[in-house]
Amino acid sequence: MQCFISMGHEIKGKIMDPYNKPVEGVGIYNETTQDFTYSDISGYFELDTIAVNDVLYFYSLGYETVSKVISNDDLNSSVSVVLKEAPVSLEQVVLISKIDAFSRMVQIDVEQNPVRSSQEVLRRVPGLLIGQHAGGGKAEQLFLRGFDLDHGTDIAISVDDMPVNLVSHAHGQGYSDLHFLIPETLDRLDFEKGPYRAEQGNFATAGHVAIKTKDKIEQNQISLEAGDFNTLRLVSLIKLLETDHADGYIASEGLVTDGFFESPQNFNRLNLMGSFRFSKENESLRLGASHFQSRWDASGQIPQRAVDAGLISRFGSIDDTEGGTTSRSNLWLNHFKALDEHQSIRTSAYLSAYDFELYSNFTFFLNDPVYGDQIRQKEDRIILGAKSVYQKKLHTKDEVHAELEIGSGFRYDQVSDVELSRSRNRSETLENIALGQIDELNGFAFADLEYTLGKWTLNGALRTDYFNFQYENDLSETYDRQRKTKVFIAPKFNVLYTASPELQAFLKTGLGFHSNDARVVLANTGERTLPGAFGSDLGIIWKPGSRTVVNAGLWMLRSQQEFVYVGDEGIVEPSGRSSRAGADLGVRHQWTDDLYLYADVNYTYARSIDEPEGQDFIPLAPDLTSAGGITFGGIKNLKASLQYRYIKDRPANEDNSIVAEGYFVTDLNLNYSINNLTLGVVVENLFDTEWNETQFATASRLRNEQQAVEEIHFTPGTPFFIRGRLSLSF
Repeated sequence: MQCFISMGHEIKGKIMDPYNKPVEGVGIYNETTQDFTYSDISGYFELDTIAVNDVLYFYSLGYETVSKVISNDDLNSSVSVVLKEAPVSLEQVVLISKIDAFSRMVQIDVEQNPVRSSQEVLRRVPGLLIGQHAGGGKAEQLFLRGFDLDHGTDIAISVDDMPVNLVSHAHGQGYSDLHFLIPETLDRLDFEKGPYRAEQGNFATAGHVAIKTKDKIEQNQISLEAGDFNTLRLVSLIKLLETDHADGYIASEGLVTDGFFESPQNFNRLNLMGSFRFSKENESLRLGASHFQSRWDASGQIPQRAVDAGLISRFGSIDDTEGGTTSRSNLWLNHFKALDEHQSIRTSAYLSAYDFELYSNFTFFLNDPVYGDQIRQKEDRIILGAKSVYQKKLHTKDEVHAELEIGSGFRYDQVSDVELSRSRNRSETLENIALGQIDELNGFAFADLEYTLGKWTLNGALRTDYFNFQYENDLSETYDRQRKTKVFIAPKFNVLYTASPELQAFLKTGLGFHSNDARVVLANTGERTLPGAFGSDLGIIWKPGSRTVVNAGLWMLRSQQEFVYVGDEGIVEPSGRSSRAGADLGVRHQWTDDLYLYADVNYTYARSIDEPEGQDFIPLAPDLTSAGGITFGGIKNLKASLQYRYIKDRPANEDNSIVAEGYFVTDLNLNYSINNLTLGVVVENLFDTEWNETQFATASRLRNEQQAVEEIHFTPGTPFFIRGRLSLSF
């Protein structure tokens, strides 16, 4: 019998792709000792406690797994490993000690069926649903873990380390308009549900979504889509630079559509993006720039009684003068430098210029029986921020490894002319309700230590956030500038047990928060400025076969008392403590190389803590959701995918006397490739289901009514919607 005893040897080297470019994030697993590590941005890796005849596996999504038996020549030396490209498959997944393992599984969903819109990007997060209710130009309404997240209040969203959420926004806190993302530039989707990562701060209570765009493109691409409702979309990705040490490309997107409403949306959106990445051994720098602008008309949310009485159809309108304009221009950089074999530092910085103007009418003639209740919300904003993270890997004997991260940064928002006004026909201002200037600074620092001993990984972290809120009220007769500061300290602790490369269990705990609007902070003398949320997750990820992955978990999240600034009314509204608990279940199965299936089911029990039983429902909190799909590519050159999303009926008010109806909607994608040409068909709502995309319990009054009526107001979901796609790669 041969005994493998570690003699303190180490192995190090670099991992390259077939084009001699380094591959980051490759997992290196020692089957003999069950030790592991990952390659860094330069492809470098180092693994201790190596002995002769140990078997190493090198694996990464999109590459064939490579095995290597250690010889005497490999010990205490540098080796070179070349990975061959291969179709993404569940066989390339190995469960070793990595906290974000499930996020990597979902990346396979994206690779199997690429996204075609920024909305689809967010829908790929299991349990996250979205709804549009303002003509396609407004940020979507988000739902996750029993939260009606509004437009992003309890979920942090970023693109290339640049935050998408907008603090103290004219329409709503955390407003997250992702429409500046060109979906064809998506490279990777990282997410986590719950407040468990120290690097994620403001808004990361229900979870976070970190989107990374492509460093480079493999081929030039021009795509044209055309379909129902006078819809036309043109996309291009063009290489500008491709050398051994530099890559650059420019991407553009143009979209116009009338929409499926009786009153044309006259929607148009333009996106431009440029990316340049320069790299050398142990260092890389990426510079990016983008511009987005959009204009649209909207039919608004309509009352169910008007449809039932035949006054309007499901696609009609009470006030079709709603709509708006918005734009965002971004500059950002991402820099990485390996200081030596065990230390590195990464830095990101960004600058954004943003403007927003939105016209809405939710109550029709409730407040103004003559001109109607149209409101205007408007702002201009500059955002500046940066973050640096120092990382040090500590290697000792006896299979003990540690990784330390220390980071700090800031974000500054200067918001000019934040306005809420009563208006008429989008041309006349009737009354200013709120008008002012906001300055908001968030400075932060965190430390994160991940300690691995054998099959156990312990992760402890601490984050501190400092906020400075300032608001100048322009409607005051005298100079009125108010200021408040606040600090929030958030500890995190996570435990991961890797029983085998096929099974891991985890327990996550942490405290997170979202900031309140600066106007709330000052109106309430700073009370509950940064309402906290404590969360915990307990679950497993199991790979019962080489082509099957199952994830299951139980979770809870308890939120503190908070005050909410209602941007549509310009008032401060208290909201009590809340408690949420639930269960998640997901299955992914690669039946064959050409047949891939996945499904996620998410259940939540959400209640207000301080309200009596029967009056404690949380409006619009989803309790049962599911999403999944099947992708088939077994016929030569043809690839098809069928996807569904489901949400159960849910309460629309506190006593559940008004119910928001659920829905089950199915989409179809077909693509046929001939050399470099791809012909595609996209069908949304394949079975022409009648469904409501967003719903609210709202009190409103029609022109001919004497009294207000509170009931469901809704935006209809997309009917059967087909469009064709022609794409050329070269």
